[in-house]
Order: sequence, then C-alpha cells, then structure tokens
Amino acid sequence: MNEKNLQSKVFHATKWSSITEITAKLFSPVTNMILARILAPEAFGVVTTVTMIISFADMLTDSGFQKYIVQNKFKNEDEKNKYANVAFWTNMGISILLWGIIFIFRQPIANLVGNPGLGNVLAIACLQLPLTSFSSIQMALYRRSFDFKTLFWVRLISIFIPFIVTIPLALFGFGYWALIIGTLIIQVSNALILTINSSWKPTFFYSFKRLKKMLSFSVWSLIEAISIWLTIWVDSFIIGTVLNQYYLGLYKTSTSLVNTLMALITSSIVPVLFSGLSRLQDNDTKFNQLFFKFQRIVSIIVFPLGIGMFLYSDIATKILLGSQWSEASNVIGIWALTSSMQIVFAHFCSEVYRAKGRPKLSFLAQILHLIVLVPTCIISSKYGFWALVYSRSLIRLEGILVHFIVMKYLIRFPIYKTFKNVLPTIISAVSMGIIGYAFQQINEGFIWSFISIFLCIVFYFGILFLFPSLRNETLKISKMVISKKNK
Repeated sequence: MNEKNLQSKVFHATKWSSITEITAKLFSPVTNMILARILAPEAFGVVTTVTMIISFADMLTDSGFQKYIVQNKFKNEDEKNKYANVAFWTNMGISILLWGIIFIFRQPIANLVGNPGLGNVLAIACLQLPLTSFSSIQMALYRRSFDFKTLFWVRLISIFIPFIVTIPLALFGFGYWALIIGTLIIQVSNALILTINSSWKPTFFYSFKRLKKMLSFSVWSLIEAISIWLTIWVDSFIIGTVLNQYYLGLYKTSTSLVNTLMALITSSIVPVLFSGLSRLQDNDTKFNQLFFKFQRIVSIIVFPLGIGMFLYSDIATKILLGSQWSEASNVIGIWALTSSMQIVFAHFCSEVYRAKGRPKLSFLAQILHLIVLVPTCIISSKYGFWALVYSRSLIRLEGILVHFIVMKYLIRFPIYKTFKNVLPTIISAVSMGIIGYAFQQINEGFIWSFISIFLCIVFYFGILFLFPSLRNETLKISKMVISKKNK
C-alpha cells in the first residue's frame, strides 16, 4: 500500500469512525440523562460491579488476538483467514469456559466484589461473553481493512436499542435488570449483524502452530490489557468493598460520563491511529508525523472540554444527571480536568508501543503506574470517599510522567515535541479557563452560565486562530472534507 493510498484510507476511515463515535456519544448522554432520572445511584453501582467482572473476562477471552489481526503483516488472504479462524475458535472456547467458571462460583464472586446475594445476576449478565467473542474477530478484520463504514451501521443499531428496550424496562420498574437485559440484546444484535455482513466466515480450521505464533505476540498484549484493567477498575473495586453501592454508582457514573464525552474524540481516533501507525512502523519520520497530527487535532477539542467541564461541573451535572446526582459535580470536574491532560500526553502512547510491535513497553508503563496507584487508592480510601476521588484523579499525572520516560528512552521518541506540538492549544485553553473563571465571579445564575460558556468558546477559538499553523491545518482539513463530499 503506497503512502498516498494509505493517507486516503486513513482519512476515509477517520471520517466514518468519527461519524460512528460522534453519533454514539451524542445519543449515549441522552440515554444516561433519562436513566439517571429513573434509576437510583445504587442500581448503577450494581451494574458497575457486574461490568467490572465482565470486562475482565472479556479481556481474557480476546487474548489480544484482535490487535494481532490488525497489526500483523500476512503473506496473503488465505493466511489471514487461517489466523482469523484460529483466533475465533480460541476466543469462543475461552469465553464458554470462563462463563462456566463464573456460573459455578457466582455467589463467592459476587461477595468478593461487594454484591452479596447477586450471584445469579452476575451469571446471567455474563452470557454476553460468548456473544462478544463471536463478533470480535470480524471487528478486527473490518478495522484492518479500514472498513469503518460497516461498523458505523452496526453501532447505529446498538445505539437505538436502549430506547426501545432499556428505558421502557426501567420505567416498568426492572431496576438494574433493565441495564443488563439491554446490554445482552445489544451484544446479540452485534454478533448477528457482523457475522452476516462479514466477507469472512468461521470455518472448522485450527492450527496449534499458528496459535503458538499468535500467543507469542498476544500474551504481552493480554498481560498489558490486565494491567490496564487494574488501572481502570482498582478504584471501583475499593469503593465497592470499603464503602457501598451508592458511592460506587455515584463515582463510576460520574467518571463514565466524562469518559463518554472525551471518547467522542478519542474512540474515533484510536482505532484508525493504530491501523495507520502499524502500516508506518518501519518509517520513523512518517510514523512521528502521523502521531503528532492526530495528537494536535485531539488537543484542539480535549483541552477546552476538560477545562470547561471543570469550571462548569455544576451545570453539567444538573443537565446530564439531574438533581439527585448533585454530589457528582466535584467528581466530574476533577476527572474531566485530569482526563484532558492524560488523553493528550499519554493516551496514544500505548498505540505507539503496539504499532511498533513492542506491547511489553505498555505493560511496563502500566506496572510502574500501578505501583503508585494501588497504594494511593488504598490509603486515601481510609480518609473517605472524597479523599479517594481527588487522589485517584491527580495520580493520573504520575502515569503521564511514566509514559514520557518510556517513550523517550525506550522508543527514542522526541518527547519535547509533544509539548511544542500542542503549545498553541494549551495557551488558548488556559486563557479560556482564566476568562471563564472571571465570568463566574460576575454572576452564578443559570442563564449567565450559558452565556459565559458561549463567550468562552468564542474566546478560545479566537486565540487559537492567532496561531498560523493551527489556522492553516484547520482550513486544510475542511478542504479535504469538502473534496471528499464532492467525489
């Protein structure tokens, strides 16, 4: 694949991936807004602990094979299909085994995660494990070929399922069952649609030789995934066991809300970035150029979003969650601020490690972060919920430092350029934050908040366009979009 063709595929894939994630993330807050007004925080707390277990089992099921299918260079189509078959049947076998283990030990597992008596709920919810493994390899093949248009239509259907299943069930008083049933139906839909539309269909082929080769790559991706899982869920596990389901629901719903809004940008970028970097892994110059281009584009949106949510967390909470979630305001504010920094400076580093075929480095970075993260969460939890919230949020800055060290000394990546690359957006976003704080001192009324938010946006882009490089890049992207539409 030549450079021009790759750039075209990356842009086309980014467009469809962006459309998919923007659509999903626009509807997801609407769904949460409705459900948050129907269900109590405790219901979300129950689902959080279930999701924690399912995500861990899902990670073991995939075994890192998705990343192998996307990243590896196959000799021909037949070889790729054979590896896909091995990955598919391995995933399916592991998922069924894990579901059986969870079913047998459902009550002890439920007790362990702070949900005593809800073992049957856990067993039923984990039925989605075989369903997700059924479609995971098809997703990897779509991403490998940059076919994000097909994934858009699959995702679009899953977006509307909560409106016709989850919300009605919640209104009829099903509580956390509404969330669980809705999720199961989404997974059934994804598995059916992806399998029917995929050009690749699983056949009865298996090769232990190919499995061994995949595992040599995937075992480190799996170990890395486990470390990432610990980073994501260790705080929820501690809150669920040390505190109660109310605080767990409050915390996880708040942080998930922020993650959903941030993912409006990142989730459309990461799959395409990984695919593009994987193709350029042997060309350091082009590799770095693609990384910096994506980093700058993301920073233009993420930095002001993080600072804005920090300043206006009260109004964001009232609109998105409702009055019964007022305590969530402080969680949303600090998590959004640190998320913006973590996404721009550290989020894409793992994609660099994997694209270079060095997933061990991502694992190393996660372990160095966990060494500080786990004791911080345990110690801060002894001082109450809010001590844990602020400690957990701020410790993410240590994770950024770890990635900087790994990128500079083990990847030989020019770290100083990551700051220079986004310096204009930092200046613009910080200036906007200062102006926004000044606006809040004038008046704290509801209407004035909206007016000041609008003024902050205008001020931000006004400062941003003072930098010629950003102005020219924005105009270039706009022209590319227009030319694509006219074709």
